[in-house]
Amino acid sequence: MFNLIAAATVETSATWVVKLSGWVDRIDGYVWGLPLILTVLVAGIVVTAFLRMEHLFHLKRAFYYMVRTEKGLEATGEVSAFGALCTALSATIGTGSIVGVATAIGTGGPGALFWMMVAAFLGMGTKYAEGLLAVKYRTVDKDGKVLGGPFYYIEKGLGPKWKPLAVMFAVFGTLAALFGIGTITQIHGITSAVQQFFDAGFNPNDVSTGISLFGSTYSVSTVVAGAIVTVATALVLIGGLKRIATVSTFIVPFMAVTYLVMCLFIILGNLAHILWALQTIVRSAFNPAAATGGAIGSIFIAMQKGIARSIFATEAGLGSAPIAAAAARTNEPARQGLVCMMGTFFTIIICLMTGLTIVLAETWRPELNLEGANITIEAFANGLAFMPNSAYIARLFIMVSLGFFAFTTILGWNYYAERCLEYLLGKRKCTRSVIMAYRFLYIVIVAIGPYLTVSVVWGLADVFNGLMAFPNLIALILLSPVVWRTTKDFLAKCREREKWIEYD
Repeated sequence: MFNLIAAATVETSATWVVKLSGWVDRIDGYVWGLPLILTVLVAGIVVTAFLRMEHLFHLKRAFYYMVRTEKGLEATGEVSAFGALCTALSATIGTGSIVGVATAIGTGGPGALFWMMVAAFLGMGTKYAEGLLAVKYRTVDKDGKVLGGPFYYIEKGLGPKWKPLAVMFAVFGTLAALFGIGTITQIHGITSAVQQFFDAGFNPNDVSTGISLFGSTYSVSTVVAGAIVTVATALVLIGGLKRIATVSTFIVPFMAVTYLVMCLFIILGNLAHILWALQTIVRSAFNPAAATGGAIGSIFIAMQKGIARSIFATEAGLGSAPIAAAAARTNEPARQGLVCMMGTFFTIIICLMTGLTIVLAETWRPELNLEGANITIEAFANGLAFMPNSAYIARLFIMVSLGFFAFTTILGWNYYAERCLEYLLGKRKCTRSVIMAYRFLYIVIVAIGPYLTVSVVWGLADVFNGLMAFPNLIALILLSPVVWRTTKDFLAKCREREKWIEYD
């Protein structure tokens, strides 16, 4: 009798998983339809056109501002410009750069990487605009706490009548943090990589080798890793923004450089095939069937997956990064815009390196039946095939990289969600008890993240990312003239002092 009940429970659970996956896929298709894809591209083109590409001509200045404290008058803000950037990067360089790229190529073909890069290039303009507007329209309360982000520049920049759009952004931002990019995708990426390292041959149908939860069987490593990340998240979140910024400024630069060196090592080892990989990416972007032998669908699917994952990976246009940028110690909006833009610049490089590694190894092909982190792991294993135990090294490296990247992303998105919640409720109602209750809910969702399927995890992330991005993109388009005027005034100040370095 017990066995019959257990079997019925498993069957019911599997049925609900299939239904949930179908619902999520259907909603994802609606959200990431042609209107949102066009809005992403139009916003990037409009902002870039208004700026006359000036932001791209000042990368050297952006690097300088990234590491130097602003001189002159006492600057407003809670953390340094570099701390704000690392907080934003902690929420950007995560599973999107490793698993997200693999998922995009796996479902949209190599051409998805091309559209990721197009959207990311335009995203440098939108990210610059977001950082600039965040500082320009931020508020400082009587306790000296800085509050800023899309909800403020929508309401203050466009006027009170646009407040419903600001509220819409804050609501979807909170949901995206809880059920999308902030929790489920990150913890799922970590535990998947841990399982591949410790239990690569795990069979979910063999109850004797795993732990039964929610009607399914999971490896011991998945359950243990999920518990460890959940506890670590709970411990760090108690410290707030400054704790997050401190953790991020240490972990993010170190892991980003390490990951880039490993990717570069693999790419240089396959230098003779780089031209072939680039040709495959471009051909697949405009003719997927010809480039992939008909294994992947239409151009629209490549665009859809590429642009969706670009927003996930770079967060350009999503509206999350300006929440962190608003806390930077600076009095110049354009200065922080340049620093903010560097987050997208670094993420583009990491995503391109990951994508090239996957295309060179051809681990994206459907016949291999790989998905998520496994596509990247196999790509690294192939790229390191000349080394002994290459598969072991690849699994270890991806596990460690995802562990650090995804963990800092979880921390950064909790901060974003709390700012959204504070805007929705108001400072008086958003008491410490409310914040702690939200953090508890956030931690609970982190805890259940490992037990959802890959398709549901990424489908939910896409849905909430799209809903969150839409109001922000509308605001960026409408506020583009303000961005240009502020930029022009800032550059004029720099030129008046003959050498821009003297201004700082």
